[in-house]
Amino acid sequence: MLGDRNLLTLDKIYHAAYVLKDVIRETGLINAPLINPESEIHLKTENLQITGSFKVRGAYYKISQLSAEEKEKGVIACSAGNHAQGVALAAAKNGIQSLICIPDGAPISKVEATKSYGAQVCLVKGVYDDAFQKACELQKESGAAFIHPFNDPDVIAGQGTIGLEILNQLPDVDAVIVPVGGGGLISGVAFAVKSLNPNCKVYGVQASGAPSMVQSLNEHQVKPLCNVSTFADGIAVKCPGDLTYDLCCKYVDKIVTVTDDEIATAILTLIEQHKLITEGAGAVSVAAAMFNKVDVKGKKVVCLLSGGNIDVTILSKVINRGLLKAGRSGDLTIEMVDKPGQLKEVSTMIADLGANVVSVHHDRGGENTGINACTLRIRMETRNREHLDQIRKAITEAGYHIITQGCCVFQGLKISLN
Repeated sequence: MLGDRNLLTLDKIYHAAYVLKDVIRETGLINAPLINPESEIHLKTENLQITGSFKVRGAYYKISQLSAEEKEKGVIACSAGNHAQGVALAAAKNGIQSLICIPDGAPISKVEATKSYGAQVCLVKGVYDDAFQKACELQKESGAAFIHPFNDPDVIAGQGTIGLEILNQLPDVDAVIVPVGGGGLISGVAFAVKSLNPNCKVYGVQASGAPSMVQSLNEHQVKPLCNVSTFADGIAVKCPGDLTYDLCCKYVDKIVTVTDDEIATAILTLIEQHKLITEGAGAVSVAAAMFNKVDVKGKKVVCLLSGGNIDVTILSKVINRGLLKAGRSGDLTIEMVDKPGQLKEVSTMIADLGANVVSVHHDRGGENTGINACTLRIRMETRNREHLDQIRKAITEAGYHIITQGCCVFQGLKISLN
């Protein structure tokens, strides 16, 4: 028995798993020994799910539970992109119409994918919460069923099927780390995991620029943010749901935050070490494990990769940011006397130390440089931060001045870390 339709139960999650078994993939669990060498990390690859995200689970189960009368009127939803694709696909499989409100800043790839599944798309200026308000207005006008992306027991039950899969795949798991936006995913996963294995820890992760659930838990009430700022658009939510807030209070052990730089590093690590593409929201769990935001030492841990729908142009920027964060790429701006042989000498030092120069900009007319001086800006590929420091030290010891825009001063010389 499923019980009250408005309540989340373990039976409902098992029913969702039954409904979804011929619709979704049971995504794999991949061992990732290098993410954090002090623990046993496994990756739950929902980035390889159909539509590229876990969202199809909750969307399809919710639509499957609508009455025939509700289905006739179609469905409406709001989304930063992934829920949109899940609703569009689920509606198409059920032969009903769908209208999705999406923030105008959502990646083009997500918008076009949503259209490809047959949905009508309404782009709304702002972030997810603005799209939500627009969707509510349109729902009142049309009478279509509203498919909430997270604050709905059927949607949460669909997401909770991931928790069942994790326990089947790794029965002795010690901790599960889950991305958090509005809280639907972690609510379902935590409810399923804690119901079957109360000793397993469930940790949530938000972007530091969008800590809506963290703030709400700290203030012991649902508390909307004034604004959000993160490239992890899938979890850029100003306000969590009241249902998801209650479930997080009861079943989630801790929610932490990671910076955009840490997320970028996690994305780059997943690409290099495991050949996996994730979006910003999908990589926050790995960032939390990599940077020890939660206690994972000596434990079997599952990091949930919630999605892989990252726009190619954003991915390029993220990779560059990740390289800078890891010390794999770096810039030096050097002040020198404008005479022959200077560029050659600096380039030779860099080459001898094993770095690769990828670009050079020579400026002889700087406003703040001397008449006989010039500046040289060099971008290099390096091994790590220690390698960068070694190169800086060699250049300064050779008598060159390394300039920055107010970062720090080392031995009287300004050093650029761009």
